[in-house]
Amino acid sequence: MLFQPVWSDDGTKAALLARSADNKDRWILALDTTTGKTRVLTSDHDDAWVGGPGNLTLGWTADNEHLYFQSERDAYSHLYTVSYQSGAAKLLTSGKWEVVSVRLSEDKTRFELTTSEPVESEKSPSATPAAKTESGPFERHYYEMPVQGGTRTRMTAMPGSNQALASPDDKALAIIYSYSNKPPELYVQEKRPGAAAVRVTSSPAPEFWDYAWTDPPIVGFTARDGATVFARFYKPNNYRRGGPAVIFVHGAGYMQNIHRWWSSYQQEYLFHHFLMENGYVVMDVDYRGSAGYGRNWRTGIYRHMGGKDLDDQVDAARWLVREHGVDPNHIGIYGGSYGGFITLMAMFTQPGVFAAGAALRPVTDWAHYNHPYTANILNLPQKDAEAYRQSSPIYFASGLRGALLICHGMADTNVHFQDSVRLVQKLIELRKENWQMAVYPVEDHGFQEPSSWADEYKRIFNLFETNLKPRK
Repeated sequence: MLFQPVWSDDGTKAALLARSADNKDRWILALDTTTGKTRVLTSDHDDAWVGGPGNLTLGWTADNEHLYFQSERDAYSHLYTVSYQSGAAKLLTSGKWEVVSVRLSEDKTRFELTTSEPVESEKSPSATPAAKTESGPFERHYYEMPVQGGTRTRMTAMPGSNQALASPDDKALAIIYSYSNKPPELYVQEKRPGAAAVRVTSSPAPEFWDYAWTDPPIVGFTARDGATVFARFYKPNNYRRGGPAVIFVHGAGYMQNIHRWWSSYQQEYLFHHFLMENGYVVMDVDYRGSAGYGRNWRTGIYRHMGGKDLDDQVDAARWLVREHGVDPNHIGIYGGSYGGFITLMAMFTQPGVFAAGAALRPVTDWAHYNHPYTANILNLPQKDAEAYRQSSPIYFASGLRGALLICHGMADTNVHFQDSVRLVQKLIELRKENWQMAVYPVEDHGFQEPSSWADEYKRIFNLFETNLKPRK
């Protein structure tokens, strides 16, 4: 696949990105504008698949002789330049963190970067002491760096996510800012280190602030292969040892949900407070395959979805039992989309670990999902049938032991409704009785109707109340 050419400012040169059909190779090509022929300036190969933040970044520097791009060739997505003439590449940033976004300043003398590098932020007034126990890629800040590389200057200071854009006169920053328990707002600050940011919007209804929304601590636990896995941890103040717990599995696969900014899973954030109020410990894990942790973490699910990513959920359950006295017989799991898929794999292949699971709009057979997503991770079903079989819950349905709830919208254009229908028929044929399904006739992949959201979460809560609370 060839992408649209990127022209130098003087109009004399062009370059373009190209990738192989299997997405294991990516090239940056110089384009001869007179003959239409190309030559390779630099390339990337990944035995799994080429990806990571900014993998389509490509632009010219002011000298019209160098291009900048991002690559994971250093294990994390970092910024590089490459000479148009010689093809010599230069690494401009490095470390166990990622460049999230990059653009040139108006005068093209500096790169304006948003990165995930750890910082020693001032503690939020609402943060708990435990919220600072782990260091990792949990914040986003705006930096500036000379176009030739060198020292980065951080311009933002508020702990959390700072999505900043410089004004045309280069004197101010507009910042979309949020924190774990504070939804996004617009701030403005003078463009210099240490300048105070001033909020200019107030989006939530006043009643939103009547509730003490928690700043969930970020904890780390050691997985069975020695890796450190990070999670948000919700624990009731009056929690008694031997109580129940729920593990939430975020969707999308490649996304990050363990951080110090407002989550895109706002419904689940609210639901987790409700679960805490009813005596549950809740854990939300950035499992293998999640974004934010570099190339090796991103590709940890290659050829086996439901492998290491599921192991991380099981290891989280064991950590809850070991460190917090959770009853091992009263742990539940739930999630939507990819989270629904993991829930099914957990309920089908990990007997005795989870007493109940709610699989929302789940993928049940990856051979029925869209090609651009699955081909990267599992290759082609015609050429790698084993990867699809070991990754698809429908082949493991006979292993269901605990109580299962399936919820799916009939108008789902992402994970088609047929996925759940085929699984239900399989469960019927297997004569399984410990399952139920809720159908939402008007809903797509992401629900829209408040009545649908309310019905779904009432059913999830009832599933946990029925199966996770010790009987008196």
